[in-house]
Amino acid sequence: MMNPAKGNTSLLLLFLLLVCPICTSLDTITPDQPLKDGDGQLLLSNHETFALGFFNPGSSSHRYIGIWFNQIAEKTVVWVANRDAPLNDTSGVLSINGKGNLVLHTQNQTTPIWSTNVSFSVSSTNNSMAKLLDIGNLVLVQQDSQRVTWQSFDYPTNTLLPLMKLGLDRRTGLYRILTSWKSKDDPGIGDYSFRFVPTGYPQLNLYMGQTLLFRLGSWTGLTWSGVPRIASNYFTVNFVNNQDEATAMYSIKPNLPTKVIAKTVVDESGIVQRSLWQETTWVEYWSGPRDLCDKYLNCGPNSYCDLHNMVIFECKCFPGFEPKSSRDCIREKQGVSMCNNGEGFVKLAHMKVPDTSIAHADMSLSMKECEQKCLRNCSCMAYASANESEGGIGCLTWHGDLVDTRTFPDGGQDLYTRVDAVVLETRHSTYLDSADSTLPYFEDSPSRRDLDGTRRNSNLPLFNLRTIIAATDNFSIANKLGQGGFGPVYKGLLQNGMEIAIKRLSKCSGQGIEQFKTEVALIAKLQHRNLVRILGYCIHKEEKMLIYEYLPNKSLDSFIFGMSSFSH
Repeated sequence: MMNPAKGNTSLLLLFLLLVCPICTSLDTITPDQPLKDGDGQLLLSNHETFALGFFNPGSSSHRYIGIWFNQIAEKTVVWVANRDAPLNDTSGVLSINGKGNLVLHTQNQTTPIWSTNVSFSVSSTNNSMAKLLDIGNLVLVQQDSQRVTWQSFDYPTNTLLPLMKLGLDRRTGLYRILTSWKSKDDPGIGDYSFRFVPTGYPQLNLYMGQTLLFRLGSWTGLTWSGVPRIASNYFTVNFVNNQDEATAMYSIKPNLPTKVIAKTVVDESGIVQRSLWQETTWVEYWSGPRDLCDKYLNCGPNSYCDLHNMVIFECKCFPGFEPKSSRDCIREKQGVSMCNNGEGFVKLAHMKVPDTSIAHADMSLSMKECEQKCLRNCSCMAYASANESEGGIGCLTWHGDLVDTRTFPDGGQDLYTRVDAVVLETRHSTYLDSADSTLPYFEDSPSRRDLDGTRRNSNLPLFNLRTIIAATDNFSIANKLGQGGFGPVYKGLLQNGMEIAIKRLSKCSGQGIEQFKTEVALIAKLQHRNLVRILGYCIHKEEKMLIYEYLPNKSLDSFIFGMSSFSH
């Protein structure tokens, strides 16, 4: 006896076959075998991973020819041929014409609405066929030689698939970019584009029209400099920059435990997003821009963007610069020579390196050679590694203003900026915490210029407040050594392992900058083998602190607490 469920299924299949004889698929398009919208035909890739056919986007009634993922529940279009020339009905035909090109036309007219527009020799005009590859690439090939004469991967729309290149073919001039749709209902060319820019040292950029919005940056050998979080175990990147091409391409790593389906899209709102298909939906893998520091030139030249709590940003000056406005920085000492005058470099960690369209690249140099090259050239303002995948190879140098940089909580690159001899002495002092070099020591300090004389007279390094906060665990009560009339004393631990003691002067002590300068200079002169050694000082707005060598005995207390004459 027939199972009722099976019987109903069989009847349904029979009914569909009777009423839908038009539901057919092709594996190639040839001069004798076109693809017709009215027949509901699809061109399928070999393993039916992708399909090409006619479709309506969103709620639109217009018809387009496009490619989509064929084995997932959500119809996701990745390429559109006639994106700015839609059809008004189902009369569309995709065929090989007498010149050997793939053309889109209507059943009533052979005038092309869209064409591959390849120039063929007369003997090749009837030798073309089109097929869809399992990577989503529609190719026009010569049937006898299988030579590819045109491919959709060379003319991307809004989606970058694995193994699809972005960038410039320097031999032919072909420049592959992504462009957004106008809307979810209109795949026409929209306002946003995602480009691999070959100028200087190539980098990925997002534009609105011709306005640069977001710089993903250059390839570091591990990730893109502007989005360090996207490094993963799923993908590899092939970055090429030579006389023939400047291109970037990502691919899915082989032999993964599960199949990975991925796409990278620039959408109509101006967001670049990579997504992975997981069971029933697309899940964001990364996207950008994500925050205010991603905005191009959100901070001015020679400053960098520092983000707090994902919503508040601060523009901070590079070492040797001081604020001109809330977003702009200028040299602290105009006219001071940094050419063969004892200058050097300060390392800033976890950075997005400056705009590489104005950088010079030399892939043959080591980091040490890169430093020497930059130092010899008096116009060289900064340098960084071009490729960090092998411990740092290749050399990037910047000559002039440093623009569009930011910090990251982790990841990023080391950037070395040029400073004069005075700044170098302060920043590279023996007891200055190396982590402090990621932050300009004069930030938020309007009295920096007032302290110059103190520094010269005392030869004491100026510690950054953040270094002290980190060393004392934000002035934890557990690190408090005691209290005097001038204020509390804390024990701290620098990142280099050195123990310090911090004398934090009371904000109510009434001591001004001049008094503090006097105290710093005098204490520096009183260095004695029987006294605890002073290592430096810190000033930040109303905060004034002295930093001492820590010794676990009474000499520390007697010295620090005994300096009351300078604190009242």
